[in-house]
Amino acid sequence: MEIKQCTTLQEAREEIDKLDEEIVTLIARRNAYIKQIAHFKNSIDEVKAQDRIGDVISRVREQAIAQGLSPNLITDLYVRMIDSMVESEVAEFKNAKTY
Repeated sequence: MEIKQCTTLQEAREEIDKLDEEIVTLIARRNAYIKQIAHFKNSIDEVKAQDRIGDVISRVREQAIAQGLSPNLITDLYVRMIDSMVESEVAEFKNAKTY
């Protein structure tokens, strides 16, 4: 991982702001795929996909450890994000089945 060596506080903050923009964009892209996935499922239980959630959490925890991040931080972020995205996937699933 390559990190720019900043020479001022302002420069470091600007780099963080750029990363935040990228992170939000990536989360939005992830959510768009989640909405697509709803159309491939046949029930609310399939939408909730507890086994898949466990797999995702395990994978991102391993990635966090490999990159020197707190796996608990990443778990907390992903659990919160996944919970919210499952809600939107359920709504998308219900809307798709009404047509």
